[in-house]
Amino acid sequence: MASKGKKKVSIEVEKNESPKATVEETMPEEEEEKITIEDLPGVGPATAEKLREAGFDELLALAVMSPADLAEEAELGEAVAGKIIAAAKKMANIGGFVSGDALLERRREVQKLSSKVQSIDDLLGGGFETQALVEVYGEFGSGKTQIGHQLAVNCTMTLEQGGLDGDVFYIDTEDTFRPERITQMARGHGVDPEYVLSRIHVARAYNSAHQMLLADEIKRMSKGLNVKMIIVDSLTSHFRAEFIGRGMLARRQQKLNSHLKDLKQLADINNAMVLVTNQVHAKPDAMWGDPTKPIGGHILAHASTFRLYLRKAKGGRRIARLVDSPNLPDGECVYQVTEEGLRD
Repeated sequence: MASKGKKKVSIEVEKNESPKATVEETMPEEEEEKITIEDLPGVGPATAEKLREAGFDELLALAVMSPADLAEEAELGEAVAGKIIAAAKKMANIGGFVSGDALLERRREVQKLSSKVQSIDDLLGGGFETQALVEVYGEFGSGKTQIGHQLAVNCTMTLEQGGLDGDVFYIDTEDTFRPERITQMARGHGVDPEYVLSRIHVARAYNSAHQMLLADEIKRMSKGLNVKMIIVDSLTSHFRAEFIGRGMLARRQQKLNSHLKDLKQLADINNAMVLVTNQVHAKPDAMWGDPTKPIGGHILAHASTFRLYLRKAKGGRRIARLVDSPNLPDGECVYQVTEEGLRD
């Protein structure tokens, strides 16, 4: 039997002009299909356990971190953290230049969440995008929280219904989340309210430090969940109350920038959408134009992928204006807030 085996191998080698090339071509691809953090150079079982406990169980999650942040969160040395991040970037194949057509192909992963209001969906080119940070700002009573509630309901719906079939994390800073309102909106679209509420995970943030900590908590809690949406209502409330005066402005903006970076990472890693509502202030020295300006300054303006400005209109109607977008023109649409949710 052994001689027959040897003879068979020799015949195969003779038939192929380059046996080495044939071996490389027929290598099984299963080894490259799923690369875990244990495959990173220098990451043993103990280090892998630390990374997983800190919420880093994917290469992309490691690749987008800074060495200082990873060292602090996973209790590692900064030099070790730097090596892990460098290896993760290489193995996850990110951080380099790609061609435009390759980037277009990657953009096909982006999903659209329908608002169930045709005019709003048209304004946003088909709906709210994943991998994006959407800012909604306006005066009190303009409907910011209503949009958050409606999108939370819609996100739990199936893809066929215009949803994302995903879980929602809702950071509530102003005690405005109401499960009763979710129930009304779910019934308005013929969806089981209990099922919808079971997929919305709510936490009340009591100060800005707690708010930032909850963003880290989402990383840990999202294991095993199909996270498709993170809502912060409102983003700037605590920052505005705690960092008062021009002397505290720089520190406030640094903290806000760090928080926005964490939220955007969650959007990229989970292919999710981040919706933040924002407060406004009036500019009394404005001689013409709308004196209403959003809080957060340029830091928030640059971090936002899409910016929607909401304002009241006559007859219980609302006007949404697209102020900023990377690929869509500015525009406005009119919609209504009814007992059953948002409607045209």
